[in-house]
Amino acid sequence: MTGTTQDEPGDDLAKLQRQPQAVAAWQAAQQHLVHGRPAAALNGYRNLVKQFPGVAALWMELGLAAAGELDFDLARQASHRAAELAGADSNLLISIGQQYHRLRRLQEASACFTQAAASDPESVHASLSLAAWLERDRQPGRALECVEDCLRRHPQDARALYFRAFLWHRAGRNGEAETALRDLLKSNPADPNVKISANHLLGVVLDATGQYAEAMRFLRESKMLARPLTDIASLERTYDKMSAARRQLLAALTPETIRRWREEADAAPGPHPLAFLGGPPRSGTTLVEQVLGAHQQILVFDEPEAFALEVLNTVAPMPPARPLTLKSLHGVTASVRANLTRRYFKSLLRQMEQEPGGMRLVDKNPSLTPSLPVWLRLFPASKIIITLRDPRDIVISCYFQSLTLTAVNANFLSLVRTARFYSDCMDAWLRLRDLGGFDWMETRYEDFVNNLEAGGRRLTEFLGLPWHESQARYYESARQKFVFAPTYHDVTQPVYRRALRRWEHYAEALAPLQSALAPYCLAFGYAD
Repeated sequence: MTGTTQDEPGDDLAKLQRQPQAVAAWQAAQQHLVHGRPAAALNGYRNLVKQFPGVAALWMELGLAAAGELDFDLARQASHRAAELAGADSNLLISIGQQYHRLRRLQEASACFTQAAASDPESVHASLSLAAWLERDRQPGRALECVEDCLRRHPQDARALYFRAFLWHRAGRNGEAETALRDLLKSNPADPNVKISANHLLGVVLDATGQYAEAMRFLRESKMLARPLTDIASLERTYDKMSAARRQLLAALTPETIRRWREEADAAPGPHPLAFLGGPPRSGTTLVEQVLGAHQQILVFDEPEAFALEVLNTVAPMPPARPLTLKSLHGVTASVRANLTRRYFKSLLRQMEQEPGGMRLVDKNPSLTPSLPVWLRLFPASKIIITLRDPRDIVISCYFQSLTLTAVNANFLSLVRTARFYSDCMDAWLRLRDLGGFDWMETRYEDFVNNLEAGGRRLTEFLGLPWHESQARYYESARQKFVFAPTYHDVTQPVYRRALRRWEHYAEALAPLQSALAPYCLAFGYAD
């Protein structure tokens, strides 16, 4: 980008806005970006920053387009330039920080959130964005100081009151958190998102303190409040179409299919030894990930976007695109596989300063488990690790999640659809397990918790390596890392048993689903 970064921040935006053609070009570039055409977007942004080098938002969006084209050096350069030009625009700095987060450039992300809060001390959004980052970055004391400072400026701000209660809960101060959340809900905050979050967190706090019936009541209230804010029916239709297409594909697979894919892959092996770590969400994948990742010769990637962005978006795009079929998977030629493999590894290794050499790479991604047929089409020689847990515990634990609503996460608004999601996920695994033709191993969360070294040793040896004593102290290394999974807080503690048979506290709520879950309890050894 040499020659395009002259210091002209003064009135470049005003100049751009006075030129209809430039405004149209910017809008066109944004549309390319939104609709997944980063190459076309990148061309547009390159031209725009040459003409208007002082517009921070152009550089930020150029960075997004560059990341979409896997030009991570350019993405970092553009993000850096955007941060330089952002000045005191705290909202733009927060967006740039989030972009750095996706690039897994954590120091740069931290600097942007810090700069946003410093540049606009009166901004609640900036203060809480910094506090949220500090909490994720293992600095709960600084996060609480940030929130307390915000409340001194804005003592009645519902968002800050909620986040202080959240930090109290994280610190084990559940009595204070419960009182604060009840008071907050009594005040009837105007922001519907605060109401949703406060009801949800109160449910979590009540669960932690053994008030299970009330916990379920507040969870249900939170999910009921969330429904009108999003077109849930549309998300459910999208998910149901994806689920139906996956089931048709699974029914069409045969052992010969997997053997054929394996033979094709053996003729053109990938550049790195690779394993997939999956299973249903909340089945212990993050715990297993941390135990494996504590080994010096295993490099675990914590829920990366690489496979979803570079492979699924090409091979199995979401509806209303043409549904994935066995014919379309067979149509993935050797040259297409080579290109997808190249893009996948380039995206996966975005945060690496150098090649990983002979290390074992593990892509930990429970959300990809229903898409394992696509994974096996590309990487049939990889090793597959599937974590298991009592299906009833998984359903309850998923229901307790508060996640951004997507076609998948919308299932967690009801216990019925949560159980259906679990069935979709595990039916895919059971079908593939029966077909065979690839290297796989299951591990049960309960066995792992009861004897971590035995479970960890078994998986480590499956990856072709000896057990290392540091793996038993996985939580020590976890405290030094930024964990991207929603369960980031839990894995910094030694293994605990309190989550075993959690479902029993919610047996009444689960009663209508017991017959639907019974076959999976039997299949995986959880029948009472």
